[in-house]
Amino acid sequence: MTYDKNNIFSKIIRKEAPSTTVFENENAMVIKNLYPKAPCHLLVLPKGEYESYTRFGLLASAQEKLDLIEAINFVIKEYNLDEKGYRLVANTGDYGGQSVPHFHIHVLGGEKLADFGL
Repeated sequence: MTYDKNNIFSKIIRKEAPSTTVFENENAMVIKNLYPKAPCHLLVLPKGEYESYTRFGLLASAQEKLDLIEAINFVIKEYNLDEKGYRLVANTGDYGGQSVPHFHIHVLGGEKLADFGL
C-alpha cells in the first residue's frame, strides 16, 4: 500500500477538509467520527504520512509515538472511558477493513460493545 496524500485524513490534518477536532498536539490529532458506532467514537490520527500501523511502528519517531499515546490517553480520560472500558481498533489493509489509507485508531466506548468472540 502506497501513501495517498489526497486521502481524507491527510486533508483534515492539513486543514483542507472539515472535521471536529477534540485534541491536537504536535504529531497527532483526535477527531469525531462522522459515522459513530458507539456513544463515544473518536479517531486518533498521527500527522505523519503512515498508511498502516506497521509503517508507523517501523518509521515513526519516538516523539510521534509518544504523542499518539498522549492523544489516546486524552480520549480515555476526557470521555471517562477507563472505569467501564473501551475498545481500540486499527483496521489495516483490505482484509482488515481499512477504508482510509492513513493509519488511525478508533476509540470506542460509552456503552457495552458487541463481543467479537475473541
